[in-house]
Amino acid sequence: MKTIQAYRFALDLTPAQERAVLAHAGAARVAHNWALARVKAVMDQRAAERTYGMPDELLTPSLPWTLAGLRKAWNAAKPDVAPWWPEVSKEAFNTGLDALAGALKNWADSRTGKRAGRRVGFPKFKSRRRTTPSVRFTTGAIRIEPDRMHVVLPRLGRLKLHESARKLARRIEAETARIMSATVRRDGRCWHASFTVEVQRAERQPVRPKSVVGVDVGIKHLAVLSTGELVDNPRHLVAAQQRMRALGRALSRKTGPDRRTGQHASRRWQRAATRLGRVHARVANLRRDGLHKLTTGLAREHGTVVVEDLNVTGMLANRRLARHITDAGFAEIRRQLAYKTTWNGGRLLVADRWYPSSKTCSGCGAVKTKLALHEREFVCQACGLVVDRDHNAALNLAALAAQFDTAGSGSVAGRGADQKTRARGQVAAKRQPGTASAVKTGTVPPQGGAIDRVLAKAH
Repeated sequence: MKTIQAYRFALDLTPAQERAVLAHAGAARVAHNWALARVKAVMDQRAAERTYGMPDELLTPSLPWTLAGLRKAWNAAKPDVAPWWPEVSKEAFNTGLDALAGALKNWADSRTGKRAGRRVGFPKFKSRRRTTPSVRFTTGAIRIEPDRMHVVLPRLGRLKLHESARKLARRIEAETARIMSATVRRDGRCWHASFTVEVQRAERQPVRPKSVVGVDVGIKHLAVLSTGELVDNPRHLVAAQQRMRALGRALSRKTGPDRRTGQHASRRWQRAATRLGRVHARVANLRRDGLHKLTTGLAREHGTVVVEDLNVTGMLANRRLARHITDAGFAEIRRQLAYKTTWNGGRLLVADRWYPSSKTCSGCGAVKTKLALHEREFVCQACGLVVDRDHNAALNLAALAAQFDTAGSGSVAGRGADQKTRARGQVAAKRQPGTASAVKTGTVPPQGGAIDRVLAKAH
């Protein structure tokens, strides 16, 4: 099975190498801003000419928004715009132009309805201070040295890695992987090199191919499984909050940069900012490590994993829980399970957002009209079942896999809810006429009380 996979390694750059990388990132920003200004100027000129009543065939020729069109315009203008262009790799300019071409396409598709989701705004100019330095290489010498502690990139030369690249090197030596591109990016105060690799993965099967597990994510427990297992939420951000506050106060007492007066940051401010950045990076690394261990274990163990389609954006509107929700990483859990289940020969089913997993009895299927946030146990009035609220939701998620198996390649309604839970006892698996929610290939119906259930876990 061929798949596209990323390998990310920390770098140990010398001061000279860091200046070279920053020069390439700056070149990408210059090309992006120049092309964006050119596109805006042409659009404004054509709009003004239309107000004069000029026909379309006489308007100023439009600038193509494709990467090839933007690159052609840039190559014609770069001797005047950037006379220093021979000092950096052509891939630096290509990085900025490619990002602009993608942003313009997303904006155009969003306006015409071709792109789903939120409306995408028009691209903005990149600031030298606020933009994350990044440059991408797609051609030239990109390789890992035999010692597996150095990589070679075009124009940047030989860069030392902070960790061994033996896993990627072994695949390349076995001819089961091919490097397609490399990106050097600064995350906080650290530099990383990310390789986009085409990997030939061996066919695998989960340890229990016929096992079905429902995963209910939350704040009190990061995940509650239908098997009864509870995965604690380590709350890395909360644990580091006191240290962050102390470092933030120390940073505010130093002389920082001021754009209005042109004041530069002092050395002490830079050292304090570095210390604060290290704490943020450690929190991010701990969170990433925990989520990877959780999702890898689920994908390797169970043949079918059922999760819920949560409205995370709506949950973040609660200012008291927004920090805890983002620290848990609900969306990252689902994203990782999506590709890890495929790698391990399993499948991921996503429950419909309006499916009331918390309000449905996992024993008899009766649905409650309301379930207060403070009720941590689900008590069924029909059959008398008493079970933990989160465990009940995980059991209902696991039961949805049977509907998918019954439907085959077709679709089956989860409960028929499109917005609110109706005031009637009904079996969750019963199909309601005239409803649109369904279990489709690769997804399972969504989830009704998902927001209420997750918010309740903080109390």
